[in-house]
Order: sequence, then C-alpha cells, then structure tokens
Amino acid sequence: MDTIMMAGTSEDLQQRFAALLAQHQGIVLKVARAYCHDSEERRDLLQEISIQAWRAFPAFAPERAQFSTWLYRIALNVAISQLRHQRLRLHHHHDVDAARIDDLAAVADSAEDAASLAQLNALIRSLPALDRALLLLHLDDCSHRQISEVLGLSPGNIATRLHRLRQQLRQRLNPSPDR
Repeated sequence: MDTIMMAGTSEDLQQRFAALLAQHQGIVLKVARAYCHDSEERRDLLQEISIQAWRAFPAFAPERAQFSTWLYRIALNVAISQLRHQRLRLHHHHDVDAARIDDLAAVADSAEDAASLAQLNALIRSLPALDRALLLLHLDDCSHRQISEVLGLSPGNIATRLHRLRQQLRQRLNPSPDR
C-alpha cells in the first residue's frame, strides 16, 4: 500500500513540476537564447535545465522562494556550467553563426527588428556570465530584490551593476561619432 501511495505522490510531484515548468517555460527559453549560439545547443541546454530542475524539485520550498526565482537559479547555474565546459573545449570561439541570425529574422516583425534583435543577443552573449544573468533578469522585469535572491548579491550591488551595465550597453549600441 505504501508503494501505491508513493507512486501517487511521485505522480503528483511530476504533475506539479510539469505544470510549473510549463507555466514558467519563458525563463528557460530566455536563458537558453542568451547562452547558446545555435538551435542544437539551445535544445541541449533546455533539456539539461529541465533535468536539473526535476532533480532539485523535491527540495523546492515555496515558502523560501518563488518558483520563478528558484528556476532562474537553476537555469543560470546550468547555463554557466555548460558555458564554462564548452569554453574549455572550444577555447573562446565566439562567432555569431548565420543560422542564429536566420532564427531571429524569422521571429522578428521586420528586417530592422531582426537586425536589432540579433545585435542585442550578440551583445548579451558577449557579456561576462554574471552580467549576462543580471541583464536577463532585468529584461524579465525582476525587481532588484528578486535578482539579488537569484544571483546571491545585495540589492545595492545589483543596482550599481545594472546601472553600469546599462551605460555600457548604451555606448556599445549607440557609439558616439567622437570616439
């Protein structure tokens, strides 16, 4: 009888996890887009994030963190770990491939939107891992408190880093003709 109850509990856990993951799939997709250059890498990362989130789900405590915050932590940790592993293998190969630009063009409403989106994603991918994570969370309208919970930094540090990062991105996206 305990086995049946355990199976039901396990099934309930699987259903709750699947529902929460489906509800927050945008988080996983954003992280994958920011950390992967092509669709094959994105699929691998999406799968690895899902696996690691499922493995950690039994320890998830809703009273300590929102599911979205918890999922961001896992997704970013997995993405950063894979990025480190990949960099060790590829020795900092940073080419933006044509397939990625084609993917963006298919999603964008116009050629100008596609070019802007491609430029923004290339800039995001070129950022250090912590800044990349910070920017993703900011673009997802997370508060400084939520970002600090995900990244383990103080809200004041988040505000300072975010201000500097926005200035840096503005300069890179709109370089002044004087320089």
